[in-house]
Amino acid sequence: MTMREHEKLNYVEYAAFDLTQTKRFFTQVFNWQFTDYGPDYCDFTEQGIDGGFYRADKKSVQAQGGALLVFYSNDLVQTRNKIVKAGGEVTQDIFDFPGGQRFHFTEPSGNEFAVWSDNKVDN
Repeated sequence: MTMREHEKLNYVEYAAFDLTQTKRFFTQVFNWQFTDYGPDYCDFTEQGIDGGFYRADKKSVQAQGGALLVFYSNDLVQTRNKIVKAGGEVTQDIFDFPGGQRFHFTEPSGNEFAVWSDNKVDN
């Protein structure tokens, strides 16, 4: 059960032109569970922040002003490989930044996310 805190971020929504593929991707890579609310909306819970996907032809990309949600991983290479295997596309491979390393990817509907770790790897 997600705790609701006064004036804290609680929910995020993303457009997805292919809800079926987007749900399959997040289930396969991150073990998310979804609840469908009709054919055009689904939500997820207990993932650090709750949220949902709604059917639309738009996508969120950082370079176009979209927010970048960032996952944490103990093993960047393993997570990157799972993302690629599930049909995601790595758009910026592992790079150093202050505090660790990260990479960016898009899921099947084109939304951009990132994964970071403080465990340094040779890529």
